[in-house]
Amino acid sequence: MSEIAVIGEAVADAFPASPGGPGVLELHVRPGGSPVNTAVALSRLGTPTRFLGRLAAGPLGDLVRAHLAGSRVDISGCVDAAEPATLAIAKVDQGGQASYEFYADGTADWQWTTGELSARTPWGVSCTHAGSLALVRAPGGPLIEELLERMRAHSTISIDPNLRPHLVDPAACRARLDRWTGLADVFRLSDEDFGLLCPGATPDEAFDEWHAKGVGLVVITRGSDGAVASLRGTRIAVPAVRIEPVDTVGAGDAFTAGLLHSLRRQGHLGGRLTDVSADDVRAAMGFAVRVAALTCEVPGADPPWGDSLASAGDRS
Repeated sequence: MSEIAVIGEAVADAFPASPGGPGVLELHVRPGGSPVNTAVALSRLGTPTRFLGRLAAGPLGDLVRAHLAGSRVDISGCVDAAEPATLAIAKVDQGGQASYEFYADGTADWQWTTGELSARTPWGVSCTHAGSLALVRAPGGPLIEELLERMRAHSTISIDPNLRPHLVDPAACRARLDRWTGLADVFRLSDEDFGLLCPGATPDEAFDEWHAKGVGLVVITRGSDGAVASLRGTRIAVPAVRIEPVDTVGAGDAFTAGLLHSLRRQGHLGGRLTDVSADDVRAAMGFAVRVAALTCEVPGADPPWGDSLASAGDRS
């Protein structure tokens, strides 16, 4: 009961390189997608992790496979999909923030079938994490929700909505919010996501409403302002680690991985988090912000390995 399963999309992130001459756009392509980033970060930290995704054929799919396998993620439950890979063209501003232009219509990540998911239900894991585009795009999104419902009797459920408003209307995510907060034990979102999901609401109002739906732990990450959380009504805040970021790609996913990894190490995954204390959550959040900070110090979603944290004296 120590393994974590992550389900969702695998995206090829393409970053424009130096100009290649008139009429030429050179791209550096890196493996990405929020669920892939989370799975890689978890495994590198030392948590046994399996990834459930529909991986495309061809060079982009092979890139993601090699990245996952090289980070010791179990990909034996992935579907070898006939559809093409999802591609995102990323633009990083001077502050390190990334924006994306997606090429996602008809791509592999969203085409789950009932039979595929039924055959890959990850029985025996202590936590099942899902979210991002794969949880909201049809036809696969509702089927992933059904899988989370099946897993809830045996596994802690973690959800990160990770909105992409240029690809999916935030209204579609708001329409699923009651369902997600009724499934999740851990609900992690960025402050940008919070503004899109709950326009006009305060975090305190949302915390109370989501706890009433069933979420035990809600965490809102706020970039350089750290993170705030509510554990069944008890508010917790941690500061960010001060760094000079290269970019923030994958930082939120690394935070989620650090949070789940720490809760697992404390022995709290596998149920409804009923034995978790505020001090436990504060420790897990403190570890998570350090993992996120290290991810921001290198280009792209390249989270740290656990031994690099351990060598620095951080063994959370």
